[in-house]
Amino acid sequence: MRWALLRGLVVAVAALVLWVVMDVADSSQHDLRDFDGHDVGRLETAMWRSYYEHHPVRLFVELTQLLRGQFHLPFWRSCVGAYHAARAAVVFQKGHSHADYERAMPDLERYYALIRRASTTDFDVRRVSRLELDWWIIHRERSRRRPEELYGALAELQSAIYQVPAEKFAEHARTRGDAMLIRDRQAESGGVSEEDWRRIGALLDESWVSLRGVVR
Repeated sequence: MRWALLRGLVVAVAALVLWVVMDVADSSQHDLRDFDGHDVGRLETAMWRSYYEHHPVRLFVELTQLLRGQFHLPFWRSCVGAYHAARAAVVFQKGHSHADYERAMPDLERYYALIRRASTTDFDVRRVSRLELDWWIIHRERSRRRPEELYGALAELQSAIYQVPAEKFAEHARTRGDAMLIRDRQAESGGVSEEDWRRIGALLDESWVSLRGVVR
């Protein structure tokens, strides 16, 4: 009985290793424009709540779901991507200066490199990673920045990913940026209510549905 259990365990481990190797070696590519805007908006709302309410495990699971649904990454690569995205966010969150924020770049580049590998759309990984970090910084410095700067940075990010002029993403950027600003304002004035989260969720839904319409 003991040897049978051991053999079963060995077979299970071998199958898991084979799955991971095949997943990582998978060279198939998918169209980044093919995603469900409503689902992405729902997941981003959930991710924001998990992040700000300090639920790291839940956030990690939601990140993997987003990477599979929006960017079509296979299971294990979505886990690696979620790890790099979460690590970049933690490094950035602890920062107090631009030099500190720059430490998030290596993980952002690894994150976007995974997405680029699975994409039929070519984009510059380093430029996209830089634009991602740029809007994080603008958002962090929102007390001395204009909302239009945040909108512009969000539009430039999508322009670099999808190879479409930034002005086409004006609605996506404005509604996503407004959702961020509502969350920030309510958090600073006493807390984000369920009604606030519904408003944020509606804006994020509108934002990602708008982006889907532009890129398709």
